[in-house]
Amino acid sequence: MIPATFEYVRAASVEEAVRALASAGEDAKVLAGGQSLMPLLRLRLAYPDALVDLDRVAGLREIREDGGHLVIGSMATHHQVMRDPLVRRHAPLIAQATATVADPAVRHRGTFGGSLAHADPAGDLPAVALALDAVFLVRSQRGEREIPAADFFVDWMTTAMEPDEIMTGVRVPRLGEGWGFHYEKFHRTAQAWAIVGVACAVRRERGAIEDVRVALTNMGPTPVRATAVERFAGGRSVSDDMFRAASERAAEGTGAPTDLHGSTEYREHLAKVLTARALRAAAAT
Repeated sequence: MIPATFEYVRAASVEEAVRALASAGEDAKVLAGGQSLMPLLRLRLAYPDALVDLDRVAGLREIREDGGHLVIGSMATHHQVMRDPLVRRHAPLIAQATATVADPAVRHRGTFGGSLAHADPAGDLPAVALALDAVFLVRSQRGEREIPAADFFVDWMTTAMEPDEIMTGVRVPRLGEGWGFHYEKFHRTAQAWAIVGVACAVRRERGAIEDVRVALTNMGPTPVRATAVERFAGGRSVSDDMFRAASERAAEGTGAPTDLHGSTEYREHLAKVLTARALRAAAAT
């Protein structure tokens, strides 16, 4: 199909991009990698009045250290993120999860910020951002602001960003020694969306779990922190029995959907199985 008519702006700077968004009003869309937006345009499931392309905006692909944090530019491609030495050293959970996104062609064009701003509950990266307590950096003509991941994902494919804001980057804490990470994902076929995914970060000390963070993919309209798992596992000795007991709490407080890929009960079962695997793998690294 052919998209509906829209005005196209290829911004050369962040200032030009936010100015174009402000002028276009609420019916404008930002084009980052385009791997999710372009199919929506072709099917006329989205029909914006204006499209603001960020591909030529300098600086938005940069990945850099900033004190105790790592800042990943919103236009960094998935391929760039998963291979970047800073990401692999300081945020390996991001590299792991990004390597599971779609296929190589999509990873070469799709962008880190674009995937997060799209906020698909079946996407892999939102749960990772939530587990790592990431902070989203956004800009408009009114200035810059920061949105914690816990406040960023509002509803199905809806974020806390205003229509005239663009994401410039994501700030992720550089977790120190003793942390292990794992992303566990179940999907029916290779390159498919996750039916359920689990992002896990564990800090061990003297055979016990001192800190644990678990976030779930596709267990509700937004990514969900498995707080019941975190409360149970924190401070306990590492063992298979503990992992199994903690994982039994994975579905608590979630709102897993029923769709063509599985029922609510099926997803709740998967969340428990995958959480046990993710905890075990993270604690072992």
